[in-house]
Order: sequence, then structure tokens, then C-alpha cells
Amino acid sequence: MTVKLKRVGIYVAKMKRALDFYRALGLAIPDAADEAHHVDVEQDGIVFAFDLVESVKRVFEGWDTPVGYRTELAFQFSSREALDDAYLQLKALGHHGYLEPRDTPWGERYAIMKDPDDNLISLVA
Repeated sequence: MTVKLKRVGIYVAKMKRALDFYRALGLAIPDAADEAHHVDVEQDGIVFAFDLVESVKRVFEGWDTPVGYRTELAFQFSSREALDDAYLQLKALGHHGYLEPRDTPWGERYAIMKDPDDNLISLVA
């Protein structure tokens, strides 16, 4: 049996608000997606999917509102400076910085932002 990661999905309360965050992070997402209930964004062969919580609740039986941090979504930047710039740009747009950029013992530059739905988003270089 062969298995391949097909998609990473994220559930959002407000599509435009979420997509604006990920656009500021650097993903190419068309403006026409702002009113959709489901959006797929492909990047390097991986599909990053956004679904409105209200739509997901209709599909999932017994939906429970998630609590806590269960996964890490990490976005790779080309340099430490690019990571720092992205972190500062997101903060300037009003997004919450959870962990300021720092150099780690394992050799990465690392920071964490909260997206508009309170998911922790790692920035690495």
C-alpha cells in the first residue's frame, strides 16, 4: 500500500478574514475565493484547503468545537530576514504574535503567529 498526503484542511469562521491572513503570509489566493464555503490552494503539490465551520458542521455528525493546539502548520521562508519581515508585517496588520522570532538550538529561525481562528502558525527559516 502506498499513501500520500493529499490535503491539509483548516476550518475557519470567516473565509475572507482567514484568507487575508494567509495571503499576507505569502499564499497566492484569488480574491474571488473570499465568498466561497470551500477553497483549495495548491502549493508544491500539497493542497491547503479552507472550509467554513458552518459548512463542516453540516457534514460532520456530532461536531465538537476544538479546544487546544493539536497540530502544527509550519511555513518555510527563504531566509531569516524574510521570516522576520513576514512576522512584522502580520503584526502590523493586527495579527497576534504568539512567539517572537528567535534562533533555536536546532539551527532554525522560528516564530509563531496566531491566525484569525486562533490556530498556531509556525514560521521557520
